[in-house]
Amino acid sequence: MKKLKSIWVIVAVCVLSFAPVFGQSEAKKNKIIADSKTAKEEFIKTDGLLKKLFEDAFGYVIFPNVGKAGLGIGGAAGNGVVYERGQMIGMAKLSQVSIGFQAGGQAYREVIFFESNKDMERFKNSQFEFSAQASAVAVTAGASTNVKYADGVMVFTMQKGGLMYEASIGGQKFKFNKL
Repeated sequence: MKKLKSIWVIVAVCVLSFAPVFGQSEAKKNKIIADSKTAKEEFIKTDGLLKKLFEDAFGYVIFPNVGKAGLGIGGAAGNGVVYERGQMIGMAKLSQVSIGFQAGGQAYREVIFFESNKDMERFKNSQFEFSAQASAVAVTAGASTNVKYADGVMVFTMQKGGLMYEASIGGQKFKFNKL
């Protein structure tokens, strides 16, 4: 029963996070920015080698709180902060729809590194999405050791909580809003 309550809490968080970051209050935006800084620290704390990726990447986007839920049809959403050459340049929205065997809910963090200006521009022009074939690396100590850029991007996730059973297909889409 306790697991079921936890799942519904995560589902509620997911539903609430579908509200777009664009047009949000300054307080909401500041919370997302603060959460992204905390998420960056947590990524580096878990795998110290990520520090160099944050320093060397042309740009990156951090989604500190992504909520995901599903029962047959699923969805995920989150708001994030976009950095180019280490400087904050905008806000982003992640949305995902998936279909297949899935049940439950979870919360996680996601960071996407961009290798070059060309890759960053695709993201900034909202012409960037992940298909079902895209893969993310779950952050653990040393997880980034042998990871390479694929099509100009590198993706890492870190689970925060929840439980999700899933064998589904779907994709993530992103929207960028310049500060």
